[in-house]
Amino acid sequence: MKALVLAGGSGVRLRPLTYSMPKQLVPVANKPVIEYAIGIVRDLGVTEVGVIVGDWESAIRQTLSDGSRFGVDITYLRQERPLGLAHAVLLARPFLGADDFVMYLGDNLVPDGVGDIAAEFRARRPAAELVVHRVADPSAFGVAEVDRDGSVRRLVEKPSRPRSDLAVVGVYFFTEAIHKAVEAIEPSARGELEITSAIQWLVERGGEVLAREYRGFWRDVGRAEDVLAANRRLLGELPPAVAGQVDAASELRGRVVVERGARVVRSRIDGPVIIGAGTVVEQSRIGPATAVGRDCVVRAAELSNSVVFDGARIDAVRGLRGSVIGRHATVRAGIDGQSGHRLIVGDHACVESFA
Repeated sequence: MKALVLAGGSGVRLRPLTYSMPKQLVPVANKPVIEYAIGIVRDLGVTEVGVIVGDWESAIRQTLSDGSRFGVDITYLRQERPLGLAHAVLLARPFLGADDFVMYLGDNLVPDGVGDIAAEFRARRPAAELVVHRVADPSAFGVAEVDRDGSVRRLVEKPSRPRSDLAVVGVYFFTEAIHKAVEAIEPSARGELEITSAIQWLVERGGEVLAREYRGFWRDVGRAEDVLAANRRLLGELPPAVAGQVDAASELRGRVVVERGARVVRSRIDGPVIIGAGTVVEQSRIGPATAVGRDCVVRAAELSNSVVFDGARIDAVRGLRGSVIGRHATVRAGIDGQSGHRLIVGDHACVESFA
């Protein structure tokens, strides 16, 4: 089995953060989202990985390189324009050949793994096997209508009146049957080759298409609130580890990671929290579910339930929570600064006061 990891999206809903980086590189628990995707497919025993890239190709390449540090071999496949998931499969045909493959959307997180679903696919080899998850509002997703035995009878993209609560997660398993389907379909009203249309083509022609429910944590990190939720979940799995310096006047409680080269001075940290390498935390209080990236400065500040990207600086800000602070951004309280702020700050931006 091979893998096709998609990393060509623009991440419009995450702006201003994605003006200067792709959403697949947004850090969650101080690690880019796409690295979790590579780890998931590697854990399925897949070592040949094709990565679909677009305008952010150089940034994705710089992060993943040849894949050797993850135990995989990466081939980069350029998609000049985002013409749909099925178009990505069409583009990747020379790489995929006649092999079965898993397609994984690089902005999705399924930290509980899909090993059991992959094992069934390998044993049974249906034309396609979809990973689905029950959601409260299916209208925002591709929705699978499924028989009692798990056979898919209909697949609809973002229906206005969903007939099922089973949203299609961004993980798909395919045999080579999918190639005939993607060659047969026409672009949708939005000008894209939809993978839902290709799978529906298989269903209508008698192909075996199965859906299997994933019951673990799942997020498509397309919005700031999804980034924060994923960060909370993944921080909760980190074992405590202190490789940096923590002075005697500081206090660490719960799951706290202080990476090598970081310094914590006269501060209190209540986990789960990770402090990145080279970061200085001084006279501050950092509350649960917070990830502070590398080479940051947090001084005389209070923050919780937040994600701080590499190189950011937070000075004299109290009550910062539910926030996402971009790379090398500065957040500094004005003389009338108040507590209880929720901020989304882009890379290199400067916020100096609050209303």
